Amino acid sequence: MADIHDIEQRIIKEFKALGDWTERYKHIIDQGRNLEPLDEEHKIEENLVRGCQSQVWLHTHLDGENVIFEADSDAAITKGLVALMVRFYSGQSPETIINTDPRFIKKIGMEQHLSPTRSNGLASMVKQMKIYAMAYKTKLENSKEEA
Repeated sequence: MADIHDIEQRIIKEFKALGDWTERYKHIIDQGRNLEPLDEEHKIEENLVRGCQSQVWLHTHLDGENVIFEADSDAAITKGLVALMVRFYSGQSPETIINTDPRFIKKIGMEQHLSPTRSNGLASMVKQMKIYAMAYKTKLENSKEEA
């Protein structure tokens, strides 16, 4: 598992290497294109992220003690944003997800370049990922207590 801070530094370096925000938006869209397709069976109401203007599905499961996220969206930029969040959080422990905020969003200047609705949607994605992590943390703690 890659260290979440290393992943964050890689993302920051990628964006800083790009010129203007036209190039950065293109990079975000490319991130979405590179996202593994989400099985249609997971594109269900209960996997929709609330608070996103576009449809964003977030499916998750545990791999050992790490949370795996899979996602999709019906909008190119939103799909790229969720792809970045999947890249950032997927494969991390619930504890790491809960305690680590995606500071790269501010560091690369993304905050100022997203519309208010996209910013709210991104915040909703992060919130939903942390909620899943909290649920898995509880599940893992309960299974250890029972063992």
